[in-house]
Amino acid sequence: MREFIPFNPLDRKNLAASAAEALLTTEPEALDTLEPLMGAGVYAIYYSGGFAPYEWVRKANEEGQWRAPIYVGKAIPKGGRKGGFGLDAATGTSLLTRLRKHAESIRAASSTLDIADFHCRFLVVDDIWIPLIENLMIARFAPIWNNPVEGFGNHDPGAGRYNGLRPRWDVLHPGRAWADKCKQRSETAEGISGEVEALLAARPTPSNDMIHPDGS
Repeated sequence: MREFIPFNPLDRKNLAASAAEALLTTEPEALDTLEPLMGAGVYAIYYSGGFAPYEWVRKANEEGQWRAPIYVGKAIPKGGRKGGFGLDAATGTSLLTRLRKHAESIRAASSTLDIADFHCRFLVVDDIWIPLIENLMIARFAPIWNNPVEGFGNHDPGAGRYNGLRPRWDVLHPGRAWADKCKQRSETAEGISGEVEALLAARPTPSNDMIHPDGS
């Protein structure tokens, strides 16, 4: 006799998965020209430019398909990091502020990246779901700016706190002034590029199944 665990649509993982699907149905917007918006939530950033190591990503996102985010992140409302769950996610500007900070980072790395090649999807959602949805999206798409090219979402640590290593993202995409003050890594841009190319080369050819299992 076979046994099955009853499906619970109200289970938090199922609810979070539903919210992740909702994020993927939103229309991508140019990261460089975001209109003002209110709220906190989750977001996915997409790349469609010509930086050679990201050729697989470009193909996944060509012709407006937007099938492979290069980075997934979250914007928690003020107070959320201190356990202030239950706040109204539709208030505040944490999502807009976070996305605009990312745009600034990309503009600073103009020797390798062009802000015109970036789009984003975002979803305003109650703060209690934000980390879970972010984790599901990262597990699903394995965006390369989450791993192995870490550090895109890092902030300037401030004066007197530059003893840490320069983020790998800044080695591959130099330009952020604060990152230049950090300790130089032993890794080179060429080495990180090779790692990225090898990782992406092992992935299947981009298809619509990457977004929706039924290919829709």
